[in-house]
Formats: sequence, C-alpha cells, structure tokens
Amino acid sequence: MMTKTSRISIAALAAAGSMAAPAAQAAWTLNMTPGISAMSRAIYSLHMLMFWWCVGIAVVVFGFMIFSLVRFRKSTGAVADTKMLHNTRVEIVWTLVPVLILISMAVPAARVLVQTEDLAGAKLTIRVTGYQWKWGYEYLDSGVSVLSTLDRDSNHARELGSGIDPNTVPNYLLSVDHPLVVPAGVKVRLLITSQDVIHSWWVPALAIKKDAIPGFINEAWFDIDADKIGTYRGQCAELCGRDHGFMPIVLEVKSKQDFEQWLKSQQETAKQAAPAAG
Repeated sequence: MMTKTSRISIAALAAAGSMAAPAAQAAWTLNMTPGISAMSRAIYSLHMLMFWWCVGIAVVVFGFMIFSLVRFRKSTGAVADTKMLHNTRVEIVWTLVPVLILISMAVPAARVLVQTEDLAGAKLTIRVTGYQWKWGYEYLDSGVSVLSTLDRDSNHARELGSGIDPNTVPNYLLSVDHPLVVPAGVKVRLLITSQDVIHSWWVPALAIKKDAIPGFINEAWFDIDADKIGTYRGQCAELCGRDHGFMPIVLEVKSKQDFEQWLKSQQETAKQAAPAAG
C-alpha cells in the first residue's frame, strides 16, 4: 500500500516535471509587432506614440530630478528654502502642458478604438469557441467546422518521461493539427465565446486579444493585406486550467482563390462524412 509520504513525493515530482517544460511563446519580442493588416499597424502606431510620449516625459522629469540632486546638494553649501513660493505663470504652464499631451494621445486613441469596433462590410463570419484545451472554428453559412488541437508531435514531446528533446520538435507547443484558414484581402468577422471556462484568443500579428467567455460573445475583425500570405501563431492568453499552455492558435492565410478552393474541399468532405455518420 502506498504511504502518504510516497503519494506526496510522486505529486511533487509530477509538478516539477510539468514546470520544467519550456514555456510556449508566440513570436515573443520586447515590443509590439506592426502586424499584417492596416488595423494592426494603426494600433502599433498608437502604441509607439504613447511610448515616445512616456519616454519624453521620463527624460524631462528624471533629468530635472537628477539636476536638482547634483546642483543643490548639501556638500556644495546649498540650504533649503523654507518659504513657500508662488508663481502663477509656472502653474499655468504645468497645467496646460499635461492637458495638451493628453489631448494629443486621446484623439488618435479614440479614433483607433472606434475603428476596432467597426464590423461593417465583413464578408466572412467565423465563430471561435474555446474549450479545455482546444479551439473550435465554425465558418457560418458554409457548414464547415474545424476543431484545432495541439499537434501530435508537441503533445507527445510534452508528456512526462517521453524522452524527446522539445528543441527537436518544430514550433514546439505552437503547432496544431487543423489551423484557422482565412483569406487575405477580405474583411473577416470573429464571434468569440467559450464552452467551459474563460479563455483568450490572442494573435499578435493581428493585434487581437479577445476574451472567450461562456454565455457571452465578443466580436473582433481583421482584414489581412493581400501580400501577407503565410502562417502566423498565437496562444490562449487566459489561465484556463492545468493544460493552459497547450492550446496554441495557428492562422493560415491564403489568397482568395486558394481559400475558396479550401472551403469547397471542406464542404465536400463534410457532405461525404454526413451519410457515414448517419
């Protein structure tokens, strides 16, 4: 019979093994990526505007602090002035300057925020459903549904005691068996929800990170540039359970013609599978 101490030791070893697995990261960088659409580039430009304003403010504030500390240090004979000074001109300046800075950030931010919610003109609607631990994609009005799970090689390598070096697996923990296939040059609308717990659909190249909440639908959209055909990766960005790190997102961008062919092939496959299931 297994003792209580043995059970605790085995549980600790299993936890250590799972923590030792390399963390999956989707295109990890120190900054945002400009992305593959006009909307993602607008968000990137807004991000850089905020960043450089913060850098400029930090340079002025910390520069003045360092100058004051050096110029008026005690060793040079500086004596603190106990009198309270009032300067109306200085107070007007330090009130107006922050207001102007906030306006210069608020106006473009409001403009981009309105654009991110503009779903008009979408030609394709995809329902995205999060599960523990996979993604379901339903192409509305086409009868095509895809279930996207962690690919077999990554899933096998992550298992405790597999003996497989994760560095030998291409795109370890960032590959799936069935990617989300979308056309370039077409405005795509996403309806994002969840079947069980809260997930988060995050693809850095699209500048989209939307929570998938049970019983609630979040909306997002993208229109990928025609010359950005390729494969892009993301992840669930919400802690959704012990296998949270094993539900990546893979976006496969095709040309309009290739996407139509792929969609027709999926419809034919679904039709052939229906009688067999019956």
